[in-house]
This record gives sequence, C-alpha cells and structure tokens, in this order.
Amino acid sequence: VQLVESGGGLVQAGGSLRLSCAASGFTFNDFTIGWFRQAPGQERERNGISCISNVDGRTYYSPSLKSRTSISRDTSKNQFTLQLSSVTPEDTAVYYCARSDRRVVVTKGPDDYWGQGTQVTVSS
Repeated sequence: VQLVESGGGLVQAGGSLRLSCAASGFTFNDFTIGWFRQAPGQERERNGISCISNVDGRTYYSPSLKSRTSISRDTSKNQFTLQLSSVTPEDTAVYYCARSDRRVVVTKGPDDYWGQGTQVTVSS
C-alpha cells in the first residue's frame, strides 16, 4: 500500500492550494480516502478535512472548512485531489491523505493507513 501526497509548498494568503494523493497497492473500490492536517507544534487533527468514498463516490466535508474545500478523484490515475481556497496562515500545516475502510471518514481511525504528508505554508 502506498499513498503519496504532493502539491504542497508556499502559498500566499487568499490564494488556493491543490493537493494530490497518488494511491497504489490496494483495491480502491473497497476504501475511502480522507484528508487530514497537522499544524506546526500540534497533533494531527482528529477531525478530517474531507473524504471521498470509492465505493459510491460520496463525499464529506468538515463543516468548518466546507465552504472552502473541494475533493475529487481521478479513477484512471488512482489520484485524489483536495482543493482549499481563500487560505490563511492558519491553514499552514502538513496535509495527509489516509486510506480507510470506513465509508465516511469524519475522524481519524485506528486502522487508517497514512501517507507521509505534504507541507503547506501560507504566508501573510
């Protein structure tokens, strides 16, 4: 199983970020892909940003970020994308994608499989 995040970097406040998660080594239709983040000096957030189910394509968005977030998937490339708009310095974090066997990934789960993360820094 491999999850590789990309697309991080330095973003100016007010801009947008587009992160990708390339997945391989497992049967995608059996799992949901979720996105989480970990701010500097803090633990990885318990609540996820968003998720998309490969079983039925349903999506979930954290209420606090829903207005700024979009999740999508490209099944031909086994790639999952998270877009976050109108970023602020508070969005600075390492962003992770995770594979879960739960249909909806609202919070971290004990059996989730994680990528290594991609750093996003938002400058003011």
